[in-house]
Amino acid sequence: MSTRPISDNSPVHVEPPAPTTSAPDRFMRRLLRLPEGTTSTAAEARSAFQKSLLFTTCRCLLMYIVLPFVLPAVGIARGVGPVIGITIGILAMVSIVYSIRRFWRANHSKRWHYTIFGGVIFGFLVYLTITDLADLLG
Repeated sequence: MSTRPISDNSPVHVEPPAPTTSAPDRFMRRLLRLPEGTTSTAAEARSAFQKSLLFTTCRCLLMYIVLPFVLPAVGIARGVGPVIGITIGILAMVSIVYSIRRFWRANHSKRWHYTIFGGVIFGFLVYLTITDLADLLG
């Protein structure tokens, strides 16, 4: 049996340091009820983002082009605008929250950018839902 002395130049396996997260990052992960670490991919985050924009775009097209101009021209759509707006608005808000969660789960480099962008759109959709409810109930 031969034993070789360990040289001072031998490679040593060193664990890379664990990524540190900032206090705001930890706060957002708790707010979104996400586990620590990456549990999603950037591609999944982009896909969720595209779907949430699709819902929001559909809502805007319906509410500001189809319902006020096209359907009245054919004599239908009296009073259905608020109901459709609320339904699509809620779907868009759920989709935005879902996509924000995906960006955070993927630890995407643009997660804060999208959180702010999605938050502004979410706030706008909340305002539109409230005005649709007021129209519906008033």
